[in-house]
Amino acid sequence: MMSGTESAKLQFLQWPPEAVKASQCYKHVQSVHTVSYSSGGTRQGSFGFSAISPVRQLHLLSHSSPHSPDLSLTHTPRSDKAEMAFNPRAVETFLPHTKALREFLDKYDESKQKDQMKFEDCGDQPADYKNRGDLDSDVGVRKACRFSRALLGPCSGLEDTEFGFKEGKPCLIVKLNRIVNYRPRPPTSNESIPEEAQPKVQPNVIPIYCTSKKEEDADKIGEIKYYGIGEGFPLQYYPYYGKKLHPQYLQPLVALQFTNLTRNTDLRIECKVFGDNIDYSEKDRYQGRFEIKIQVEES
Repeated sequence: MMSGTESAKLQFLQWPPEAVKASQCYKHVQSVHTVSYSSGGTRQGSFGFSAISPVRQLHLLSHSSPHSPDLSLTHTPRSDKAEMAFNPRAVETFLPHTKALREFLDKYDESKQKDQMKFEDCGDQPADYKNRGDLDSDVGVRKACRFSRALLGPCSGLEDTEFGFKEGKPCLIVKLNRIVNYRPRPPTSNESIPEEAQPKVQPNVIPIYCTSKKEEDADKIGEIKYYGIGEGFPLQYYPYYGKKLHPQYLQPLVALQFTNLTRNTDLRIECKVFGDNIDYSEKDRYQGRFEIKIQVEES
């Protein structure tokens, strides 16, 4: 419930339709407050933001772009300093990382996706957007596409419970944040894509590509293997309808495995996703990309 001051603030903003549309594209987190908004007197919906005051919520929504919402690319395991150092021969150095991966992938167990009333198969090849009706329709709760962790190959944790760390070939699990009613668009040209990443462009997939941040480290990174549907983020998992209408929703995942990292060397790696409506920000290191520093120690 908004106060009179906050309601006046909302009325003062007088959002145009495109801003209202953008406000539907928010980072999905646990709700504490709820902001209701309207366009031309017509109620469009209400969405929650965690630990943000209602007035601040209005400020954030009014500065959203309808073309490039804050699409974040994040990874597990994750540390505050975006650094990961471990010794393959010392389990205690990578135990927190493998524990984080196991906990994260728990909800992707096939045993938890069996309910035919809540989940449906959407294929193991990239496909077009899965249309489940308009956001404001009376369809009700939508089914979610299954995503089997087996698609992540050796990074699934099903056979190798150490996710490659014990061999010095660590895995990262990567996802895009949830944004209500957002449809990421694959690249329609190669103009903004590095030449080495262009082969990853294909229909119905948001491609991801990782490389060394420093040119002089290019030959120290070794081969990076990508696992998942189309080695990227397939469109059939979009759009997301929100926590209430899409409670079982599972984000598609991509697993990265670094198979031949040079030992005892700090290696900074940048991963980016590419799309016609995906932007990057120097102020947000996770908007459309992330950086991580990895060191595989060997004594």
